[in-house]
Amino acid sequence: MSDILNKRRAGILLHITSLPGPGENGDLGQEAYNFVNFLHSAGITVWQTLPLGMTHADRSPYQCLSAHAGSPALISVDWLAGKGWLNLSEQTEQVQDAAKLDKSSLIAKAFVGFQERAEQQEKDNFRDFCHAKSFWLDDFALFLALRNEFNQQCWNQWPKNYKTRDAKAIKDARLSLRAEIDGIKFEQYVFFEQWLALKAYAAERGVLMFGDIPIFVSYDSADVWANREVFKLDVNGEMSVVAGVPPDYFSATGQRWGNPHYDWKYLRDTRFQWWVERMQTQLELFDILRIDHFRGLEAAWEIPACEDTAIKGEWVKAPGRALLKAIKGEHGSIPLVAEDLGIITPEVEELRDEFDLPGMKILQFAFGGDSDNPYLPDNYDRNCVVYTGTHDNDTTVGWTQTLSDGEKEYIYDYLGRPSISLHCAIIQAALGSVANLAVLPMQDVLELGSEHRMNTPGTTEGNWRWRFNWDQLSSERAARLAHLVDLFNRHH
Repeated sequence: MSDILNKRRAGILLHITSLPGPGENGDLGQEAYNFVNFLHSAGITVWQTLPLGMTHADRSPYQCLSAHAGSPALISVDWLAGKGWLNLSEQTEQVQDAAKLDKSSLIAKAFVGFQERAEQQEKDNFRDFCHAKSFWLDDFALFLALRNEFNQQCWNQWPKNYKTRDAKAIKDARLSLRAEIDGIKFEQYVFFEQWLALKAYAAERGVLMFGDIPIFVSYDSADVWANREVFKLDVNGEMSVVAGVPPDYFSATGQRWGNPHYDWKYLRDTRFQWWVERMQTQLELFDILRIDHFRGLEAAWEIPACEDTAIKGEWVKAPGRALLKAIKGEHGSIPLVAEDLGIITPEVEELRDEFDLPGMKILQFAFGGDSDNPYLPDNYDRNCVVYTGTHDNDTTVGWTQTLSDGEKEYIYDYLGRPSISLHCAIIQAALGSVANLAVLPMQDVLELGSEHRMNTPGTTEGNWRWRFNWDQLSSERAARLAHLVDLFNRHH
């Protein structure tokens, strides 16, 4: 067990996009620092986010254009103005509503300002960043520039010489698109600078950053385009099988995610270099990491690409033990959390336990009436992370409103018939459990209903858009949270 995770802690789950502020979504500006201050004042030492990558049009952080790159949508333009690279007042005079400013064009203007006015040390830092990250940044920047050139089409729709990475076409593209490529690299430089500054600020206040690694990557990504051999693709670069999960609690037809599967033989032969490098980037960004869909490292559900649902798939073994050994050999004992939800077999549990990884306990799954339910608090050991719910669940207030009177009676009985509301009692049960880490979604701290949930699995509309505002956090709620964190010995 990692030393970081071998201590009683409390955490809040809130994605950066859910922070308040102007613009279409939250960013790494002042409100992110205000949130760290709130966590610190409440004695909370873990801030869990969703993946930070550059999303597709559906905004899902679990389907990104790169396993390494950060999302430029999270960049604070105020920070760029503060550096003197962008005259924000000049821009807002041209657009009445500052929230409607085009962030990508502002970052492009800041790059011009950077080239003209940045100090030499900053220019050296940018050059060093590009060199240090070249193992992924060069391909990503070219991929994004070509994607823009071809009207955001997936790479398998590009002209053949670009799709197949013909050496001459790639060399010519790097030259002809150099200005755009440099601008894309600047976006990544700014993202990493802003994120690492926030992470350092959080560290000074005793707050650890907890990140999330989707086990699979998007087919429409720089990773697949530049590393086709890492994935199960045919000679034309198309997928014959796709990832997902069979029918479960969330969906009667399962979930057809559509991601490519890994060619584990190739990864074994290359000592899992692609994964080791992926982990290197995430370890720079975060103090703690969750591997989403951990069971896919033991066996993954392979669905024929021609199938519209996930029903007709099969479990195919994966070399998770060898992969985790390779990661540990390169990076040492790192604070990993296994997302071990869904159909979990003894083999998955053995893999998790062999590497002493904490699994996840979800209280919304706990009260099915069986005393041996693994999500019931009296069945926990210390080495786990308990959640009231995750980004894929309804809010706890919303969930309790769907329960029958009999189900509510059972939960109240189990929790000792508290006089407080059911959702508050469930929060208290999480914080009071033996689990080393207890994480509450911000919606549950704010006692919000179903209309505030982050994601509904199996749907494509209206997800990933929720944001909070400080007016929702009354002084009484903040004080109550701090009291509970202290009461259950989870304070810093």
